[in-house]
Amino acid sequence: QVQLVESGGGWVQAGGSLRLSCAASGVMFNAYTTGWFRQAPGKEREFVAAISGTGGRTVYADSVVGRFTISRDSAKNTVYLQMNSLKPEDTAGYYCASDRQRYASVTSDSTQYDYWGQGTQVTCSS
Repeated sequence: QVQLVESGGGWVQAGGSLRLSCAASGVMFNAYTTGWFRQAPGKEREFVAAISGTGGRTVYADSVVGRFTISRDSAKNTVYLQMNSLKPEDTAGYYCASDRQRYASVTSDSTQYDYWGQGTQVTCSS
């Protein structure tokens, strides 16, 4: 059974940084497109970033370009989201998700992802 576990969330002042991790079990993670999504209270879930199974292609939401970086470490079966220059509007629960089709296209469409973690909270205050 595939399980995704996020960690690394917390509280940070505006301008600070956090690194989120998404560790996978039950699957060799490096063949599957993986994405990060976030959801703030009262708002819809939104795409943040995604990375291909090989790590060769990445896609970002316009709101995080230049501030966030998604990467993966195949040896550790983990995907990361480095978040710099955080803003209060980045406050949300952050969720990682994985496609179950090997080497699927990188997409921002949440309906294309099959496995989801429980999320980790990021709070940024001014």
